[in-house]
Amino acid sequence: MKNRWMSAKWIGLIVFLAAFASGCGKNHLSTLRPAGEIGQEQFYLMVLSIAIMLLVVVSVIILFSFAVLKSRRSKLGEDYKPKDVAGNHVYEVIWTSIPILLIIILAVPTVYLVFKQGDVRGMENEDGGINTEETIVNVTANQYWWEFEYPNEEVVTSQELVVPTDRRVYFNLKGGDVKHSFWVPAAGGKLDTNVDGINSFYLVFDDDSAEESNRLFYGKCAELCGPSHALMDFKVKALPEEEYDQWLADMKAVEEPAQASTDDAAEGQEIFNNSCIGCHAVTPQGAGAVGPNLANFGDRDLIAGFLEHNEENLVDWIKDPESFKPGNKMTDQYDLSDEEIDKVASYLMELKVEEGSGDVESLREKPEEDSEEGGN
Repeated sequence: MKNRWMSAKWIGLIVFLAAFASGCGKNHLSTLRPAGEIGQEQFYLMVLSIAIMLLVVVSVIILFSFAVLKSRRSKLGEDYKPKDVAGNHVYEVIWTSIPILLIIILAVPTVYLVFKQGDVRGMENEDGGINTEETIVNVTANQYWWEFEYPNEEVVTSQELVVPTDRRVYFNLKGGDVKHSFWVPAAGGKLDTNVDGINSFYLVFDDDSAEESNRLFYGKCAELCGPSHALMDFKVKALPEEEYDQWLADMKAVEEPAQASTDDAAEGQEIFNNSCIGCHAVTPQGAGAVGPNLANFGDRDLIAGFLEHNEENLVDWIKDPESFKPGNKMTDQYDLSDEEIDKVASYLMELKVEEGSGDVESLREKPEEDSEEGGN
């Protein structure tokens, strides 16, 4: 009896905690707080599905309870025999038609939204080329970081996706090594990034929702892709169109790597150019051969997705990236000394495009709660 009581208490506690946790969520990371057209449509479809399921469950419970109460042996007697309804055409039509009707109610909006949300014809012009009037982002997923290329603007960045609000943003998704999955929970949509093909779709980021979330959303890899899959996140900055255009202008204006302002940073730049430059680009117009573009590294909020953005953590990351993010592609083939690593870190911290953008405390999140970036 005691064991049953203890089991019941544990079950009750688990149910309570599950119900409590189900109410948790953040504007920038919750599918239940949609922040755009796609997310809102998918949320409505989810609500419709739940409503249909509840209707079925409640109806079955009511009918079952009614049958049990009405057909009690104490009420009808020991010799009562229920009416045989096998072969009753009316009943068969009813319990066949109702499920079909419910399936149609769910299928029609589902099929409609699948085709609507997959319509990316706006990406192309009449000649089949890239539509220069639209915002298009080519996304390449790598272990364990993301690259974002804006083909119309000839700008490349990594780890931080910047998008305009209240307009369609088209994405071309491709995997750089293994299968990944691109997902921005609050904005909706989740699509695989394959190595042998390109998947395309679009998202719309609502400006009011973006303002409520401090212009910040989180993106994640939703496909198990290796030992550091959990750290393969990215940050999405949703800006009003004017601010987005200004960001693009700032990025396009950087044609040469930033010049170091201190002796240590200048030496670090020389060391970087003789080693790290083989994997990392330092201008917004270049894609890294192996690693992320570092043109605006000094503007970022986190290092390696979970370390506070400071020089000390950057030094630790460069010295031993494997201890922080197992399976990543950082390499120690150049065998830099501690002094050289310190100088490279000094240089990287000066790689900025937007002065002061990394000082916005409201955009910083504790690593235990959410990791922002999946690479360095």
